Amino acid sequence: MQSLPQDMSITDVATSLLRTEETFSACLARINSVVLQPLLQSGSLENLKLFLLLNDHFHVLWNLTEENYRTLQKTLSTLESASIQDIYLVWKADLFLDTYIQYFSTFASCTVVQGFDHAARKKSEIWKQHKQSLQQFLTDFSPNTSIVVALHTILNKPFRDHLQQYSLIFSKLKETSSQYPEKEVVTEAAEQFGKLQSFISQALDEACLTRSLWKSLGHKFVDALCVPNRRLLEDSRNLTAFPSTGRSDRILLFDDILVLIQGSGFQSFDLKLVWVDTTSKDVGKHALRIVTPEEEFFILAKDPKAQAVWQWKLNQAVRQVLNGKRDFPLWGKAGEGRDPPACRCFKFTFRAEGRFKNAVYDGEWCLSKPHGKGTLTWLDGRNYVGDFKEGLEHGFGICLIPRVSEDRYDCYKCHWREGKMSGYGICEYGNDMVYKGYFKENMRQGFGILENPSSADHPFKYTGHWDNDKKSGYGIWDDKEKGERYIGMWHEGQRHGPGIVVMQSGVCYQRTFHLDKMVGSGTLILEDDCVYEGHFSGDLTFVGKGKLTFPNGFVLEGTFTNKSSQVTQTRRILDASGELQDDAVTKVQLGHEEFPVERRWEGLYSQFLEFIHSGGQAEMEESFMGFHVQTSKELRKSQEYLFCHSGTEEVPGKVDFLEELIEHQEEEVLQGFLQQALMSSLHPLGKLLKALTVAFQATYSGIGANKHLLTMAQAEVKHYARKIWEFYRALLHLALEVRGQLAADDLEQSDLDGLRIILPLILPSVYPELSMLYMLYHEKEDDHYCQGIVDLSLLPDVKLLEFLDIQKQLWPLKDLKLTSNQRRSLVKDRCFLSAIECLQKLITTVDPREKLDILQKTYEEIEKTISRVLEKEYNPPMDDLLPLLTYVVTRARIQHLGAEIHLIRDLMDPANEGGMYDFLLTALESCYALIRNEIRQSWHVPHNS
Repeated sequence: MQSLPQDMSITDVATSLLRTEETFSACLARINSVVLQPLLQSGSLENLKLFLLLNDHFHVLWNLTEENYRTLQKTLSTLESASIQDIYLVWKADLFLDTYIQYFSTFASCTVVQGFDHAARKKSEIWKQHKQSLQQFLTDFSPNTSIVVALHTILNKPFRDHLQQYSLIFSKLKETSSQYPEKEVVTEAAEQFGKLQSFISQALDEACLTRSLWKSLGHKFVDALCVPNRRLLEDSRNLTAFPSTGRSDRILLFDDILVLIQGSGFQSFDLKLVWVDTTSKDVGKHALRIVTPEEEFFILAKDPKAQAVWQWKLNQAVRQVLNGKRDFPLWGKAGEGRDPPACRCFKFTFRAEGRFKNAVYDGEWCLSKPHGKGTLTWLDGRNYVGDFKEGLEHGFGICLIPRVSEDRYDCYKCHWREGKMSGYGICEYGNDMVYKGYFKENMRQGFGILENPSSADHPFKYTGHWDNDKKSGYGIWDDKEKGERYIGMWHEGQRHGPGIVVMQSGVCYQRTFHLDKMVGSGTLILEDDCVYEGHFSGDLTFVGKGKLTFPNGFVLEGTFTNKSSQVTQTRRILDASGELQDDAVTKVQLGHEEFPVERRWEGLYSQFLEFIHSGGQAEMEESFMGFHVQTSKELRKSQEYLFCHSGTEEVPGKVDFLEELIEHQEEEVLQGFLQQALMSSLHPLGKLLKALTVAFQATYSGIGANKHLLTMAQAEVKHYARKIWEFYRALLHLALEVRGQLAADDLEQSDLDGLRIILPLILPSVYPELSMLYMLYHEKEDDHYCQGIVDLSLLPDVKLLEFLDIQKQLWPLKDLKLTSNQRRSLVKDRCFLSAIECLQKLITTVDPREKLDILQKTYEEIEKTISRVLEKEYNPPMDDLLPLLTYVVTRARIQHLGAEIHLIRDLMDPANEGGMYDFLLTALESCYALIRNEIRQSWHVPHNS
């Protein structure tokens, strides 16, 4: 190697580099003709690919050397002096490094598989002819030097010597560039070329060690394990260690696998799925715990030093294979280098006995177990895609299970816990049935909805509770084929206990069931509101003792048979014409005593309580309540929203609801906050309301719209409000606990606030069904009221004011602006217009408080009109208010006013009782009763004015 003189300028260094490249290029030309080309002709078929690859890298390196030479020659011939920017080697250092790494990596692979040995033996005559040429490269070449050594040296030594020249060049450049801005670039390139020499030395050492191993092993092992790119990193015969299996006598650590040799056989482990655990309490003295997906064992070293070396080499080998490339240089000092990540991503086929046998898992791993997101596929067609935790399905996942006799699948899109379905899911069965609800240990458990579509042979829908995969507890069954709905108790998949059956025709009955059969007496309500109490058959025929009560109160009591009836007693004989009806008969209510509201939807509330008891954990947020989504596609998207954002980063748009609870405790902002929470499908309270709405609609919509269920529905809505308030308080208590604060909880006040604050917020969700029940319940009274309105609407304003006995001084006749051809006595719908328009808004809102506000504003508009007429302030007494309000009600023509009044009365805030709202509502009730009864019955509208 030539040394360079001191005190060289950059131009001098460039000139020296030019000569170096010129000499090396000529050397490469001779190597190509004397060694490389004959080598390609003499290589065996199995080594030919390696030699061709070596030839390719050789020529890339040769071309790069030529390019460097040409660039320097051009620079020095055209410029008086050179700069760092003119030296190709500095600015293309990465390209030079990569080329040399590829060349020597391939050269090492040829050494490992003994490619030069095979080439020398196969064409020995050719190499004998080239001995004189080979002597030009080797100063110590003699007739006794083997061709193998000659080939190995010629394809190795000139390149390493040239790299030494590069190192000298860079050392001089560092000295001359100390005052130039390119100093950092030169220093970095010099360091990289220094590492390159270490890399080459280590790569060749590994190759020689691996080559020696293959020579020492039997053909069976070599054929199975020998791969050109595989390198031996450690051998237990060199660094003593023993496996804990007791049946292995040698440990070999390669750069991609760990091998345990056992007599004439061996066991290998892919390093991508090898974890070295030194933290386990089970690890003994000088031992390393090795864990893989299906096996676990220990490597026992003879002393702490050997243990440390094995641990370090194992960890670095695993890390490098996970990175997909070797380090540069291959090895640092002992103890240096990062440990491999505990979490990885890889594909693996399970072979051991168990639930995963022959299944292929492709996804994330942690400490030898599937952990994170992945796909699991069995040979029989089963497939699971989703979340895993510690080797088991855990979180959200989609599972496809093929049906044996059909070319169809059951698709489970559910939450999983420790390998079993647990929490909310949507399951689409191969027979077209769909289940939406909760699971526990792979069985339907808690609240759920099972539906067989209308296109099926027997369409149905069940909404209710499940136990051990069977209908159990309170539930609603819709038989769409028969047009019937069963509301009641279940056990072991059959109707069992009290139940109500509602038919599309309007007939309904309440009965006790035992294992799906009716037992005992019951209550049957017919289409014409006749009520039968006693025994009756499945086809609703009266059988045995019973009592039949007609709408007008007429009672037949006796023994009934299929063909005839024997009346043993008749009592309370009233007008049989049917004109007068008894509300106690026609409005009899079912179910409110048999099904206490506290026990109706326990499965929904228990899920929410479980979420609260978990501390509001994010991973349970979807599994406890998922009914805000209507399709499995939406469910999948909601899971991605919740679970694909792991780590410390914040989910876009997602807010910590516990923190929000604390920030909105004050009463002036609480109702607005709760309104937003209940409307949000991402807030726990919003999810609970959605689930309760689903249950309410399943009970009282469609066939369930029956006036005999009003009391049940009304109590249920109030209970919803109390439970939601209770859960709000529980969440707030949890939030304060998390903050380390204490919550003062007044249970009595909490219950009252629940009705006052929550009820108006949830009414819009249940209002369509609830208002329909009120309308049906008060249908006949509203019909009479409407007839009274029709009769009174025929009267002109003056006649109506006169008929209602309103004092003439209060008549707003100034509002009657007439044309020349109009008569005041014939004008209609012109008086108290502002009050009428205000009252008509009563049907535009669902909140009882807002309805009462509208009523108060109507009263105020009446006051304003009269004050304008009298030209002074006037507060009408009850004697004046009632006829004035009756006039406004008559002209407002509100349909179903009776239903509106009773809904307000039943659901209004108890705090308003006895106040102004109560007074005005009582006045409205009086007007309604007046129009419905007295006016309609006692007055006939004249046909002329």
